[in-house]
Amino acid sequence: MRRSRSRHDRRPRDPARRAGRRIISAALGLLLIGATADTARDAFWRWIDATPLPMLAVQTGTEVLARDGSLLRAFQVEDGLWRLAPPAAGVDQRFQKMLIAWEDQRFDEHDGVDPRAVIRAGLQALRHGRIVSGASTLSMQTARLLERGPTADWGGKLRQARLAMALERRIGKEGVLGLYLRLAPYGGNTEGVRAASLMWFGKEPTRLTPAESALLVALPQAPEARRPDIAERRDTALLARNRVIDRAETAGILDAEAADLAREAALPTKRRAFPKHAALMSERLRRENPGALRIETTIDPQLQRTAEALAARAVANMSDRVSAAAIVADHRNGEILAEIGTAAYGDTPRDGFVDMTRALRSPGSTLKPFVYALGFDDGLIHPETLIEDRPAIFGRWQPQNFDRHFRGTVTIRRALQESLNIPVVRVAEALGPARIMAVLRRAGMQVEVQGGTPGLALVLGGAGISLRDLVGGYAALARGGQTIELREQPFAGDEPDSTRLVSPAAAWQIGSILSKLAPPQGRQAGRVAYKTGTSYGHRDALAVGFDGRFVAGVWLGRADGTPVPGAFGGDVAAPVLFDLFDILGPRRKPLPPPPPETLVAANPQLPLPLRRFTPAGGMSAGAATGLAMLPASDPLTIVFPPDGAELEMTSESIPVRLRGGVPPYTWLLNGAPAAVASPDVATQITGAPGISELTVTDSTGTTRRARLRMIRP
Repeated sequence: MRRSRSRHDRRPRDPARRAGRRIISAALGLLLIGATADTARDAFWRWIDATPLPMLAVQTGTEVLARDGSLLRAFQVEDGLWRLAPPAAGVDQRFQKMLIAWEDQRFDEHDGVDPRAVIRAGLQALRHGRIVSGASTLSMQTARLLERGPTADWGGKLRQARLAMALERRIGKEGVLGLYLRLAPYGGNTEGVRAASLMWFGKEPTRLTPAESALLVALPQAPEARRPDIAERRDTALLARNRVIDRAETAGILDAEAADLAREAALPTKRRAFPKHAALMSERLRRENPGALRIETTIDPQLQRTAEALAARAVANMSDRVSAAAIVADHRNGEILAEIGTAAYGDTPRDGFVDMTRALRSPGSTLKPFVYALGFDDGLIHPETLIEDRPAIFGRWQPQNFDRHFRGTVTIRRALQESLNIPVVRVAEALGPARIMAVLRRAGMQVEVQGGTPGLALVLGGAGISLRDLVGGYAALARGGQTIELREQPFAGDEPDSTRLVSPAAAWQIGSILSKLAPPQGRQAGRVAYKTGTSYGHRDALAVGFDGRFVAGVWLGRADGTPVPGAFGGDVAAPVLFDLFDILGPRRKPLPPPPPETLVAANPQLPLPLRRFTPAGGMSAGAATGLAMLPASDPLTIVFPPDGAELEMTSESIPVRLRGGVPPYTWLLNGAPAAVASPDVATQITGAPGISELTVTDSTGTTRRARLRMIRP
């Protein structure tokens, strides 16, 4: 006789079978509600509509977009997640079909819960003694992602089902799918299909290959276990992806050939960094537009990427602390097309968090064109006006040319092209530094000088100005003297007022002079009007220029202001400037012809007052107030060796000494340079045995000679 078992010695029921019975019971309950009277059904849906909903506004990161809508830079949300809104162009339709075929084949038919799937999952659990397949719809998965709470318990599943049906009634199928596309987990701190597509494929999910779509469908089910960038998990990722491809082929989404090709496609082997183009500009715009999710810009994405590569290449062979900055703009409308604030963004030796397009730095000689343009407008000078490039004292200041050589009498054209210092200071002295400062600021250049009061040193770089403002000033010259505001965002309202900086004729004359400068590296002359600059101590190397449509500027140096020995604007910045114009290609326009009122004439044909520069008051050059020619105390004389001397050579060099004249001095031995631009009256030169001729020339052009014979002892 069999003994009946008591309540205490019964075997525990199988959890999977118990779950299966509950699932079936829930499905039957849902079916029963659908089949009951209208009153009960209405009460059920009122209960669904009363479901407390979590916040449906999913936070996504700020996006800074190029002019074509492509992503320049994305920012993480506050909790450190990479989560982005689906692209404006939409997500690949084939991906969405594959997602529905894999996750929820009757997505378009049910109300948030699929009773058929519930019954199937319950029967499978009863039959196999374990949970074989889930019954969660896409709507239920979205509900779980929204709540971010535990759902393994029975109560959690019911809450999920209620919320899923409430979501469908509130926001519809498209709204539910949109939430899923934002919230689906893809491992680590990445959520949403757009962030995942950028991370795994480096592309927007608007157009995906079948293999890419299948991987993005498979990953959310087990994002860490299926990571294709980890060798031990690649097989798992491959199997999961190929099962999705199999389902897509069965559903008719892919034909056999496309499915075979997709199965053969390689998996990505690494996670990609999110785009960070125009990184510093993007950070600034996000600060200036708090709360904005999409920030549109005028940046040309291809030009931006190429310009960033040019900046990185420019400093590649220099000290690892040298950085670079560049701006390219369309001076017809002021739109900035490329903006590079650093050669290497990030916490790098190049100070990659410092935006050198906005930093105040010395402009070197790049302000000289504005001085001459004002002189043209005032009738003080013409490009063919003669002016003195000789040593002079301005008050207690005695400027020199960069190479310490003086050219004597030159034209204004030559003085600007060779960037001579004395002529531009003479013109600036006649105009007045306060007026020059006012005109520069009228052009939108926030020029800062020590003490606040400008002096003549302003025109030789003795001031602080940003690259952005400098490029804006050159844009005015390119536009015939009419100012324009540079901008990296489309105008939301009316365009700002423009003011006249200089006359069209003066602006054209400047462009004509600068376009005749020999371009670097043998490029064609006459296409770009440009000026270079090197600040005192080689702290800043600059080049700024324009053609008939574009204006651009380049800066190289160290962000901390430390000198970069040997860095000249013409050597390091100008080649990058011309590279920028080269990549603009067929969009470029030639420089314009002269305005009708422009006086184009040689010096002898000029009106008498314009033939030679004479400051206000009619005094000769060098005699204006505060200006005096530097006197030579004694006539230039070679003291040693005297003419006809015979010297024994005890070494390869011999001492030479002179008296009088105006420094610097240049020594020649038999016509070859022996000591160039020497500031001292005594120096050493290298000679050889035999009869030689020694020549010295001072800065005024005065020359003395001595013949000597050098012999071995």
